[in-house]
Amino acid sequence: MKSAVIADDHPVVCTAVAMLLTQLGFKLIHKVSNGNEVFSAIRKHQPDLVVLDLMMPRLGGLEVLARIQASDERCRVLVFTGQDPRFYQDRCMRASARAYVSKANDLKHLHEAVLAVMAGYTYFAKLPSSSVSLSTMQLSEMERIDKLSDRELTIFRYLAEGLSNKEIAKLLNLSHKTISTYKTRLTEKLNVESKVHLRETAQRNGLI
Repeated sequence: MKSAVIADDHPVVCTAVAMLLTQLGFKLIHKVSNGNEVFSAIRKHQPDLVVLDLMMPRLGGLEVLARIQASDERCRVLVFTGQDPRFYQDRCMRASARAYVSKANDLKHLHEAVLAVMAGYTYFAKLPSSSVSLSTMQLSEMERIDKLSDRELTIFRYLAEGLSNKEIAKLLNLSHKTISTYKTRLTEKLNVESKVHLRETAQRNGLI
């Protein structure tokens, strides 16, 4: 009897994914909306498949993947997210995800990805070459962004979306001081002067 865990904090998305999985023969479907709940759900239910969003409260999907990879759990993880694959797909591949599907795509892509993963294959988009179409500034920024740690990338996106240090600290279960340190580190690593410039950098590179 096939089982799955859906990790996403958007009820409409969870419902749509659950309906698709049901059509594909999954009988036991468990839903979690908080990143901290994912690993315990995997431990408890031993699912055949985990459908994981990358942006969730408390613990981001990249950190969830790292926790799974470091454990003795060997579940199949399919990332289903709205995040730009240029910045996230390779990170997910390195963390042993079996598939990466953008929420911007038609649900048929998710359908195909589930079938591929359950058959023992992987499902990743072929990304465009980064060379000729991007300006020198964009290439330089993309290179800097690519060098960020998973947590730095998560906090960068939250800051770019306009969340305060206090709000991010609450979401990730970190101290306000820790977020302030990350913010300073990000402005240095991305060579920008302020939070406003962080947002502009994120917008130029399709992160928000």
